[in-house]
Amino acid sequence: MRRIVILILTVGATLVAQAGDGHLALRARVGYNLGATTPLGMPASVSSIDAYRLTPSVAVGVDMAMPLGARWLLAAGLRFENKAMDADITAQGYHMELRRASESIEGLFTGKVSQQVSQWMLTVPVYAVYECSPRWRLKAGPYLSLLVGRDFSGIASDGYLRQGGPTGPKIAIGDTPGTWATYDFSDEMRRVQVGLMLGADWKPMQRIGFSLDVGIGLTGIFPSDFATVEQTLYPIYGTVGVFYAID
Repeated sequence: MRRIVILILTVGATLVAQAGDGHLALRARVGYNLGATTPLGMPASVSSIDAYRLTPSVAVGVDMAMPLGARWLLAAGLRFENKAMDADITAQGYHMELRRASESIEGLFTGKVSQQVSQWMLTVPVYAVYECSPRWRLKAGPYLSLLVGRDFSGIASDGYLRQGGPTGPKIAIGDTPGTWATYDFSDEMRRVQVGLMLGADWKPMQRIGFSLDVGIGLTGIFPSDFATVEQTLYPIYGTVGVFYAID
């Protein structure tokens, strides 16, 4: 993982150093991220996804591309974006640490969970570009994100928690303020994320085009020693965007 970080920073610095020679093509971008912070594969402890709401998951930035040959380019960018999620699930024996009033309780929760995730970040993607035609480009490579705003919180309601384990004392969790429970693990989230990005650009006009990218996190949003959330959660988001080409 450290090698990926070094590669991203090295290539990005090289492209910035080359920016003054007039050989770099720039593309200014704006887009919307749509996806989830989720384990790879639905765990048995999540019975169903009951609701998914749109969030302010915007992405703005600029990319620089340097020709390497007849069809290949090397590109790097800088983006300010949010990868957020607002969803309701039904849980069955899901390990959680909850707070109700001033009391902290931990165990296996069964019931409704309203989950909010927000990850405001500066992202540096570095990727290889293959120019299929003057209109189409395919791209793939790693990215590095530095989180400047973090939120992982929610409400557990309409169920019960088995304190300590499946045979522990049963604590009822209600569905109204004061009887439900909350959680907030924002401070435990990683500040740095590394992942892979792949996508395509389509430029039907001289300057304006459209893009579709998919980013898959290689690191979970929590450190590996954070055991309160039982599954490793990865940011997996697609970005639908518009760009303006400055060639």
